Amino acid sequence: MTEETPGFDEKPDVPSGATPEDAEPKAAPSAPEAGAAPAGDASQDAGLVAQLDQVRTALNERTADLQRLQAEYQNYRRRVERDRVAVKEIAVANLLSELLPVLDDIGRAREHGELVGGFKSVAESTEAVAAKLGLQQFGKEGEPFDPTIHEALMHSYAPDVTETTCVAILQPGYRIGERTIRPARVAVAEPQPGAQPVKPAEENEKAAGADPADDKESGGPDEG
Repeated sequence: MTEETPGFDEKPDVPSGATPEDAEPKAAPSAPEAGAAPAGDASQDAGLVAQLDQVRTALNERTADLQRLQAEYQNYRRRVERDRVAVKEIAVANLLSELLPVLDDIGRAREHGELVGGFKSVAESTEAVAAKLGLQQFGKEGEPFDPTIHEALMHSYAPDVTETTCVAILQPGYRIGERTIRPARVAVAEPQPGAQPVKPAEENEKAAGADPADDKESGGPDEG
């Protein structure tokens, strides 16, 4: 008598009313293929790239604005410094212009020998302060007349000049750097109309006198 192995001929329990297909086991769903990215991740990456481009564009614009503001600030600083120097020069020039009559009085007192005692000390201190502020005196006798720095108050003719020359300084001129505060007031002399300048060779001959050979030719005493 053959023994039957329990369980081989038994069929799985099927609920009443179910079809035979329901009793068959269903296959598990297959896993997604390796390496295939979901569609949602691709769209998210594209969005991040777009945002990164926007951030870069905004950063470039802000950098350009900052560079432009920095350049404008540097130009503003240079303008302020230039204006500050110009205002200082104008203020010093105005102050020294009011001081020029005092310097003229000091110069006249020195010419007449009246610059003595305490007045001499005060005068020298005043001139030292003016020089420290950059005031320079100009104008000398014998220099050519220059209408840009000289003011002619007297005019005459002289045979010993070859061009318009300052023959006397009536009031010295003053300047600060290249800025003329007051032109030198002078007396000028021009060459005589129609006069020819004396040549240096002729002047030397006149100064040296006649040549001894000329005395012999002019009938000097004969020897023995």
